[in-house]
Amino acid sequence: MIMPAKPSFRLARPVATRPGRSGQSQHSPWGWAATGVLLGLLVSTLAFAPANWLAGLLRQASGGRLLLEDARGTLWRGAARLTLTGGSGSLDAASLPGRIHWQLRPSLTAGGAGLALALQADCCLPQAWMWRVLPRWNGLQIAVSDHQSQWPAQWLAGLGTPWNTLQLQGQLALGTQALSLSWASGRLQVTGAAQLEAQHLSSRLSTLQPMGSYRLALAGGQQPELLLSTLSGSLQLSGRGEWVGGKLRFVGEASSAPESQAALSNLLNIIGRRSGARSIINVG
Repeated sequence: MIMPAKPSFRLARPVATRPGRSGQSQHSPWGWAATGVLLGLLVSTLAFAPANWLAGLLRQASGGRLLLEDARGTLWRGAARLTLTGGSGSLDAASLPGRIHWQLRPSLTAGGAGLALALQADCCLPQAWMWRVLPRWNGLQIAVSDHQSQWPAQWLAGLGTPWNTLQLQGQLALGTQALSLSWASGRLQVTGAAQLEAQHLSSRLSTLQPMGSYRLALAGGQQPELLLSTLSGSLQLSGRGEWVGGKLRFVGEASSAPESQAALSNLLNIIGRRSGARSIINVG
């Protein structure tokens, strides 16, 4: 009787693995080279980003009311014509004479990491005006250096109604002192102060040349306040504004000296809602 052969079992030898092969495939010289090339391209793109990038950011942030036209240079150092407009679709536009120049760089201070911006304007801002932009939790902070500058009042005509009708002439003297603006959760906080003096203003709506000089003062604090007052002239302006829920509410009035009522009547009709000899100004 033939007995069936016993099945034989042979243990397979484990396949030897080469430690580090998978790691080498993941971190091969080609992978490191590709990563380096991508990082180099990113740094190069940012370093030589065109000035038009900043122009696009400013257009979007201002709703199309503040434009950098004919921008030249890079995002970090460039020049352009600064133009005011009435916004998207508006036909009104006015540019400053000459060009505005900027230098932008990353900034690291005790307040945190952000951007430092230096501005100069051929017509109006001979000394660099420094801005520091710092991102904050759910907001943004902008701190500007103390400065004095002069701007042409006719530039405001680019904003459209009612400035294109007023066609103001004169000088706008701007000054800031320890000014800082912070936005958090849609609310505005102001520290420091700013002052805008409209000097020797005249308008095509009045034969009175000039009509007067005026001051608009911003005072920071727990409740930021905006005050309008008359420095001199036959046209009398006054008013007060404050920020409520992140929006400016301003109430003021305009009137004229008795001997100048005829010369200023058309202007008073445009400035605000006519109430007898006065015009009531409401914003917000």
